[in-house]
Amino acid sequence: MRTLLMAVTTVAALAAAAPPADATLERAKALFKPLSTQADSKDNPVTPEKVTLGRQLFFEKRLSKNHDVACNSCHVLSKYGVDNEPTSPGHKKQRGDRNSPSVYNAGVHFVQFWDGRAKDLEEQAKGPVLNPVEMAMPDAATVETVLASIPGYEPLFKAAFPGQARPITYDNAARAIGAFERTLMTPSRFDRYLGGDAAALTESEKQGLATFLNAGCATCHLGEGVGGAMYQKLGLVKPVAGLKDEGRSKISKNEAEKFFFKVPSLRNVEKTGPYLHDGSKSSLEDTVVFMGEYQLGKQLKQDEVEAITTFLKALTGALPKAEHIAEPKPLAAGKNTPKPDPK
Repeated sequence: MRTLLMAVTTVAALAAAAPPADATLERAKALFKPLSTQADSKDNPVTPEKVTLGRQLFFEKRLSKNHDVACNSCHVLSKYGVDNEPTSPGHKKQRGDRNSPSVYNAGVHFVQFWDGRAKDLEEQAKGPVLNPVEMAMPDAATVETVLASIPGYEPLFKAAFPGQARPITYDNAARAIGAFERTLMTPSRFDRYLGGDAAALTESEKQGLATFLNAGCATCHLGEGVGGAMYQKLGLVKPVAGLKDEGRSKISKNEAEKFFFKVPSLRNVEKTGPYLHDGSKSSLEDTVVFMGEYQLGKQLKQDEVEAITTFLKALTGALPKAEHIAEPKPLAAGKNTPKPDPK
């Protein structure tokens, strides 16, 4: 009995001496989720063969009309999946009206594109190729003709899609690119923190996280992607002067969704500027101030902006191994491979 009493007393003393639980960590666990190692899809299972083909296609400039634009042109893998321009140059240097978001961790987003017009990465991969401003290919059949004319693609497609009588299809190309993109994940120290390692973040970063939470930023920027999980109106509490892009409503034709956009992921946000759907904000600090005013109705103090920015920089993750994201050697053209078309 005496031994038991001493044991209980010792445990109680240790508990009293132990530091209090990290309250910020517990709040974060309820709102976020550690990043997956791969964004799996039941509709498009990731296989090594698809990834190999998808990587080749991701860098394939002959998927564009003039053979000068590839997926990697706008989503530069060595630069955290962006080109750091407000809008990206495409066919004949034309530019669209929206910023190119990062391809990293995009597989955990609930939809793709700023307006959500693609349900997944595979559907998204088909959009830019046929967009006249971006890669400008006239139709899916032309894409298939080009790929079939390059001898090295046939064995890659057959390996990625075994048993298919005609594996070189536009849909299969998109599935391969999607499979590759599902492997493009960038875990950060924040994920170790969410996993219970309270020391993974510095005290300043934890204070920044607490400020981020207290300000209400996680109302929209939540989940595994720290964003990318919902639509939200730009100018939620205060209209943004001069805003012309109607966002989601251009696709849904729903007036109630006017000026709604997919909430962007904040992972790697330190590296992926400029910011907003139109790339109109060049500074991360200025973007935090803007979000506070227009989305939260708050005039954030300078120390709050600095604290939040400090936390956001802790979301910068590690890029995949260099060999996984390096440009592969282009496959040799065939005798019937079309020439570049600048028209």
